[in-house]
Amino acid sequence: MTSVQYSGGCLCGAIRYHADVEPKFTFNCHCRDCQKSSGGAYAPLAFFAQSQLSIQGDVKYYQSLGASGKIIQRGFCANCGSNLLGLPELAAGLISIRAGTLDDPEMFQPKFEIFTSQANEWDILNPDIQHFEYGAEKKK
Repeated sequence: MTSVQYSGGCLCGAIRYHADVEPKFTFNCHCRDCQKSSGGAYAPLAFFAQSQLSIQGDVKYYQSLGASGKIIQRGFCANCGSNLLGLPELAAGLISIRAGTLDDPEMFQPKFEIFTSQANEWDILNPDIQHFEYGAEKKK
């Protein structure tokens, strides 16, 4: 049996991360906070349990208020500026990685899109996955 390996890092290579498990959640977030922090239309995010993601290097964190109204800490490389990680208060115990920082970004398969109500007119939403105007609804 082949183990799954999600690995990636920043542009300059000073920070690396690795997980041997599938992510718990994968989605695209179109909130304004993610747009600003990514510099793009949305943030493609894969979430892991913090204990399942190994990180090497000196990650710097910036804290802001997310669209959920909760604090999110975004981890980046102080050397090259790559935005790599997220620690959202809303999902305690989980950490997100930005799919564009994966060594093999094709591994990322978003299951849904959130905060589509804040998507830009020029943004193209994936018609093959579920959309949520705001955050994803919790299963009962």
